Parts: sequence; C-alpha cells; structure tokens
Amino acid sequence: MLDQIPYLPYILSAFIGIGLAAASGFRVFLPMFAVSVASYFHWIPMSESFEWLSSLPALITTGIAMIAEILAYYIPFVDHLLDTISVPMATVAGSLLFASQFTELGTFPQWALALIAGGGTAATISSGFAGLRAASTATTGGLGNSVVGTTETAGAGLMSVLAMTAPIIAAVLTIAILIIVIILGRKAWRKLRNRRQSNSMN
Repeated sequence: MLDQIPYLPYILSAFIGIGLAAASGFRVFLPMFAVSVASYFHWIPMSESFEWLSSLPALITTGIAMIAEILAYYIPFVDHLLDTISVPMATVAGSLLFASQFTELGTFPQWALALIAGGGTAATISSGFAGLRAASTATTGGLGNSVVGTTETAGAGLMSVLAMTAPIIAAVLTIAILIIVIILGRKAWRKLRNRRQSNSMN
C-alpha cells in the first residue's frame, strides 16, 4: 500500500529532513553527530555528496564539538555569547542536514528547499530559545538558564532519534514545537522589552 503512494520517498525524506532541522534549532552539533554515527555504522544510507559525514574524522569532530557546545551552555555569559551566533549556525546546520535527504533532486531545488524549510525551521527554534534564555537571565539572574539549556539538549537528542526512526512523528512534533516556540518566544521578548523599558525609566 505505502509503495503505491506517489512521491513517498520524497515525502519521507522531507519528514526526516525537517526533524533533523528542528534538532539543529535546539543544538547545532548534536544532530550532526547523530547523523554521523548512524551513517558511519551504516544504520542509515548516505549519498556520495554527503559521505564526508560518515567518515571517522567527521564522527570525532562532531562528537567533540557536540560535547563542547552542550557544556558551554552551562557556563554563565558564555551561553549568551553562543546565543549571538547560534541562529546563523543553526540555520546552516538545519539547511545542510535537510539537503542531505534530497540528493536526488537538482542542485537548485535541493538547496532552495533546504534553506526555506530546513534553515527556516532551525532558525525559528534557535531564536525562540535564545529569547527564552534572555528572559530567564532578566527574571532569574541566570539561575533558570540551566533548565533552558537542558531542555534544548534533550530536545535535540529526541528529535535526532525520531527523525531517523519515526520521521512522521518527528514532523508532527516539529510543527507543534514551532508553534510553542513562536508563542513562548514572543512572550519572552515582550517581557524582556518591557523590563528594559521600565529600567530605563527608572
């Protein structure tokens, strides 16, 4: 039955790509490490264009970068520094991982989809959590930032696994996460702006 659905491989690829892009919005290197591990052990196929992700150097590099990124978000002030570059980095990572699932398309549609769907999803989630962290710093003096950081790491791990094992569920969760992040992000930025305005008046 499923084999008779038109464009099923492309649909599943889109679900996998969007799930990995969402994971990149939480943490940049964790989903890349997950894909590298899965492709290195041949748990998932990898096309020639992205074979570098399944190499041992890529596995080691993304693993070290993942650990460094996770730990850095628990260091005061360093987490804010990372937030300033997390959105563009997440956009690149989300686009790259999304594009890796559409290698049979032409170059232009492949990267156009990757930038819009993959990069857009990753950037939205990353910027939303940056807003939550900024609001947490303003309201708790940074004490609540570890909770935000842990949530991001857990979200990245969960979405990475789901994207490769249950892509449909990952796609549905991505939509739900985007809605929640947009709503909470707007509230966080509004609260932060109001707090800054009140401080400037005082």
